[in-house]
Amino acid sequence: MEVDIISEEENPMLHRTDVRFEIVHDDASPSRLQVRDSLAAKLDKGSDEVVVHKLDTKFGMRHTVGYAKVYDSAEFARDVEQDYMLERNKISAADEDADAEAEEA
Repeated sequence: MEVDIISEEENPMLHRTDVRFEIVHDDASPSRLQVRDSLAAKLDKGSDEVVVHKLDTKFGMRHTVGYAKVYDSAEFARDVEQDYMLERNKISAADEDADAEAEEA
C-alpha cells in the first residue's frame, strides 16, 4: 500500500495539520486503521495523533482518496475530536484513561 500526500494545511489554532492523501493498493480497500498506521509512519507521528476522517474508493478501482487530521499530540486530538470519531480510529478517550489510572492507584 503506497500513501502519497496530496496537500497539507497547517491549522495552528487547533494544533493540527489537515492532510489530503491518496493510496494505491493491490488488494481490497484498506481499513481505516491500516491507513492511519501507514499515514502516521509516513509523517513520523504516533498512531493516536492521526485521525482519519474520510476514505473514498470508487467501485472496482484500486485507488483511494482520503482526508485526515494530524495533531501535535494525542491530548489535542482527544480535546478537539468528537467521541464517535475517536472510537472509529481506536483512540481512547481521556475519561477512559483517567478511569484506568484511578483503578491502578
